[in-house]
Amino acid sequence: MDLKDILAISGYPGLFKFVSQGRNAIIVENLETKKRMSAFGSERISSLEDISVYTDEEDLPLVDVFKKIFEKEGNKPTIDPKSPPEKLKNYFSEIIPGYDRDRVYTSDIKKILTWYNLMHKLKMVKFDEEEEKEGKEQDSKEKKAGDSVSATGKKTAGSKAASQSQKASGSKTAGQAKKTSGSKALNKSKKAVKKGTSGK
Repeated sequence: MDLKDILAISGYPGLFKFVSQGRNAIIVENLETKKRMSAFGSERISSLEDISVYTDEEDLPLVDVFKKIFEKEGNKPTIDPKSPPEKLKNYFSEIIPGYDRDRVYTSDIKKILTWYNLMHKLKMVKFDEEEEKEGKEQDSKEKKAGDSVSATGKKTAGSKAASQSQKASGSKTAGQAKKTSGSKALNKSKKAVKKGTSGK
């Protein structure tokens, strides 16, 4: 699951996809509505790839948090992000038992669950088997394309070989024709010499 070009913009609901770089802003597209807009440097823009969750040990990247939710829920959304604070905290502690309760606020948990549910709705949450399946399908397509090119190459090579064979066969036939013609001329010459000798 790649979160590199998925953005959260402060003051705007939902998530956005990076489209292109403008002169004074970036062009983004809302994942849900598909509407595009300019996002300026004065706005707080965060790439989901750079977001992590504080834990008692190392910070946990958001993609790993999403993976833990996926492992817990399977192909289902999370609990309602608007659930009571205690329910959200309990749910989050089941996913990440060691998350830092002093630095991770209820509002952070709500955001993470809201993002996950949105991406799940848009069928963008993919891990392990699904990614592996897609990878195999892509490899299969590439292999078929390669086999097609190879078959075309063999056909062309076969045509060239046939052409060369015909050319060689033609040369041989021409040579034989010359040889036959030469033999006839020689026989005529011999007959003429023999006739001239007998005349004397």
